[in-house]
Amino acid sequence: MITVRKSSDRGVADHGWLKSFHSFSFADYYDPAHMGFGNLRVINEDRIAPGTGFGAHAHRDMEIVSYVLDGALAHKDNMGNGTAILPGDVQRMSAGRGVMHSEFNHAADKTTHFLQIWILPHEQGIAPGYEQKHFEPASKRARLRLVASPDGREGSVTLHADASMYAGLIDGDEQAHLPLDPSRKAYVHVVRGAVHVNGRQLEGGDAALLSGETALTIDGGRDAELIVFDLAP
Repeated sequence: MITVRKSSDRGVADHGWLKSFHSFSFADYYDPAHMGFGNLRVINEDRIAPGTGFGAHAHRDMEIVSYVLDGALAHKDNMGNGTAILPGDVQRMSAGRGVMHSEFNHAADKTTHFLQIWILPHEQGIAPGYEQKHFEPASKRARLRLVASPDGREGSVTLHADASMYAGLIDGDEQAHLPLDPSRKAYVHVVRGAVHVNGRQLEGGDAALLSGETALTIDGGRDAELIVFDLAP
């Protein structure tokens, strides 16, 4: 079964310095029909205005993945990490039993555009942790490149969760295929462009929720970038 959720159906928050689209219930946006999918809890598409950002705030018992599309996201936390997250980077922060961090756009004239993703961990109360890796565009071209997994295989970042995340770039005649376990769930989020997901047309910001499917086929892309999650039932 495949359910398509359009970009326009997402929750929207406009704080001036931050504009955010929420795929699932988050903060002041509440929709009991969209509380998450499997163990995927949050996908926020955020745009942070120049010279602004999120001040220090706390998280716990969540795997948090940042995926930057444009600009740069400065990250600082109480584990001693201070870095810039750039397009092509995948950052994983395990909040575990508690972490404080901030995220900021230091650019004077450029908006930072990124996805903030939360996945429920398979164990609570673990030690907080941090990991960041860069994935070149060529590694995602005409394929679904594994970028996060429970065991860190194929050079992906390690998630403390029963979930894997893939990233792909599809255009023109290019195709990508991924076998699926029908007992699990899969979630496709189109970051930008347009693409066919198992024959369904999706545009930037749209998502496809898959249950009971045995395979995923991505084709018909028009400058498409997408991420795919293999999720616990």
